[in-house]
Amino acid sequence: MRVFLFGGHPHEILPQFPLPTHNVILRRHVPTEFEPCLVALDENADRYVLKDELRLCNAISELPKVTNNEPREEMPYGEGPRNEFQQYIRLSRREILDHSFGNDEQQECKLLDHQPDLKGVKVGPDNVCYLDPQISRPLLPSGKPLVPKYAISHLKGKSLKCFGLLWWDETVPTMVTRAQPHNQIILHPEQDRVLTIRENARLQGFPDYYKFSGPIEERYKQVGNAVAVPVGRALGYGLGQAFLRIKSDGHVFTLPSHFFLVGQHPQTEEGEVLI
Repeated sequence: MRVFLFGGHPHEILPQFPLPTHNVILRRHVPTEFEPCLVALDENADRYVLKDELRLCNAISELPKVTNNEPREEMPYGEGPRNEFQQYIRLSRREILDHSFGNDEQQECKLLDHQPDLKGVKVGPDNVCYLDPQISRPLLPSGKPLVPKYAISHLKGKSLKCFGLLWWDETVPTMVTRAQPHNQIILHPEQDRVLTIRENARLQGFPDYYKFSGPIEERYKQVGNAVAVPVGRALGYGLGQAFLRIKSDGHVFTLPSHFFLVGQHPQTEEGEVLI
């Protein structure tokens, strides 16, 4: 959960908070003590004003296929955008950045290849997984166990997230700071690998021209620790209105309908571009 606070001199206009623009699929409840601070539509408000939530297919479906040892730092898209979000996120770029894993050494991926059943693992009637005592523990060519100990012991064998598979029609609720599928679902729906930096960046709203820097591990951290770009833009719009001393009643406001459209920038009544 992220908390945003605005503070200022008593004579200054504090920014208002933007109301939601898109539908959201709730997976957790807001703690009762924080409910008065929640920025949300009124329970009786018309939900038809909200745009559809961003699903995985909306964000990354047209990106080129890569393996888990893709070394290229830049590559052509291969096809055009399939929807408005992809058109917006690409802008005028012709090549994609950060859609690789920075090396050409094939990674062991027996747990990434979407097997419905794994040799040596049993699932009991209480949905607790355990190692099959009837056979020797299967090993990878490296000598490491096929199924690591943490994948069995995490949440006492009941975790559904270890090496979990994302799917196209789902939203992705959590951006992680490391590309390790130990306790979060981060595997690509169809390719035997975790999501790339660029795929994670798109889910955070970073435009494709934004280039991350540093080693691969650091770039994953930069994406995972970031505030989603559309959220930052929306808060910045409220800050810009306060700076121009434009304010409506209440503590919240509605963003312009064209706020997230391709090539559009919100303006004041005098035509000044705010963002």
